[in-house]
Amino acid sequence: MTKYTVLPLDPAVLKELQAVDDAGRPCAPYTATDDDAGSPLRCCLRPVAAGERIALVSYAPLRRWAAATGARPGAYDEQGPVFVHAEECPGFAPGAGYPFDRAGALRTVRRYDARGRIAGGRFLEIPADATAGFDAAFDDAFGDPDVVLVHVRALEYGCFFYEVRRPEAREASGT
Repeated sequence: MTKYTVLPLDPAVLKELQAVDDAGRPCAPYTATDDDAGSPLRCCLRPVAAGERIALVSYAPLRRWAAATGARPGAYDEQGPVFVHAEECPGFAPGAGYPFDRAGALRTVRRYDARGRIAGGRFLEIPADATAGFDAAFDDAFGDPDVVLVHVRALEYGCFFYEVRRPEAREASGT
C-alpha cells in the first residue's frame, strides 16, 4: 500500500482536454497502435493498450492547480504532451503501488511551493522496492514545510506523470 495519494487528471479537466488542449489546439483522437502501447495515460494512470481511442494533448498541470488555489506560478507555468483517453475513461483505480513504477526507470520528483514556484527536486532511479523508493522521495519533499505539492515526471523527456499533494493539505481541502 502506498503512503501518499497520487492524483490523475480530474475528470472535468479530461473533458476539457478532449475538446481543446491547454495550448488551444483541438483534440485529435486516434486509435492506438502497437507503437503507442505502454505509453502512460494520465487520466487513469495506466499504460495505453493497442486499439484504444487516445489523444496526445498539451497539458499544463501547474496552471490548473494555480487556478484552483490562487497561486501565481508565472514562468513556472509550463505545458507538455500527455496521452489521454479520447472518449470515456474508466478512471483511476489505485493499486498496491505507485503508477508507472518499473524498477530502474528514471523519474524526477519536482517540488512546488504555495506560490507555484519550483522549490527543488530529486532524481529518482526507481529501486526494486518501488513503493518504498517513492515513499522516501515524497517524505523528503514534504519534509520541507514550504512544499505543498510535487510532480512526478519522466527524467528523459520531462513529461508529467502525476501529482502528489501534501497530505494535510489534501485532507483539509477534502480532495
